[in-house]
Amino acid sequence: MGVTSPAVTSPTLPAVCLIAVPESPSCSSLTTKELQQNWRAVKQRERPVRLLFEIPSTRIVEHTVHKYVLYEVVVMRSGSFDSRRVSVERRYSDFSRFHHQLLEEFNEELEEVLLPRKLLTGNFSPESISERRLGLQDYLAKLYATRCVRHCPHFSAFFTEQEQRRAHGLLRAGQFRAALELLQTVLDIQEKLLPWQKPTLLVPTLAALAVCYRDLDEPERAFPIAQRALPPVRRYGLKRYRPPLLELLVDLGYQLGRPVAQLQEELTALRDAERGEASSCSLKEVVIQEFI
Repeated sequence: MGVTSPAVTSPTLPAVCLIAVPESPSCSSLTTKELQQNWRAVKQRERPVRLLFEIPSTRIVEHTVHKYVLYEVVVMRSGSFDSRRVSVERRYSDFSRFHHQLLEEFNEELEEVLLPRKLLTGNFSPESISERRLGLQDYLAKLYATRCVRHCPHFSAFFTEQEQRRAHGLLRAGQFRAALELLQTVLDIQEKLLPWQKPTLLVPTLAALAVCYRDLDEPERAFPIAQRALPPVRRYGLKRYRPPLLELLVDLGYQLGRPVAQLQEELTALRDAERGEASSCSLKEVVIQEFI
């Protein structure tokens, strides 16, 4: 009887499961700007953006009758690449004033958030300055961690109001180049604060920048900045800014050969609705009045 060889079988291949994948726009159908926005959104989902505050350095300022310490406060974003290192300088008295403003509204919430104490002696020794520098840095971190504080107007004002007032003083004096430098610092900080503040925070700064560039005869730089201010002005009904901002955009648009017919129609409609009152002030006058 012959021997039957065992049947040789091929190894069983795993079944292939076809899964329907929802269609998404191909890379080729997206503009560069859209691709950049998508990539930023992905990174932000992966690493939530937060603010960090560092006080890396100090300096002593001496006047005839008194002296004080200035602390450099650096504001930066974590969770995403932040190439803009922006800082302001504040005295201990600025921190103290800021703290008392917050206590008037958030006394219970800040019960355990303490400002480093004021020293009666030894304020200018390297050890005391270093200890206070670290204490103030920790203080800002705790304030930011308190939700109601980081959303309140006092928080953003602490980092920007002094520079904004100086910039508007320079603008009134016609020193537009010097004003631009301060206004750019203010804008950089305000942009970092935007996730926790309303977009209206930017409007006075953008309007002041547009006025400076216009008066420096740089319409190509003034126009996009004024354009950026218009959406929050419309959305939040900032009536003081809307007509003069539109008027500036129309004038700059004609200079640059940009299409401004829709802006002109919007401005005309506002003037008709308010019977001429809408154009009573120029944007420069509105900006100057902001911090008087």
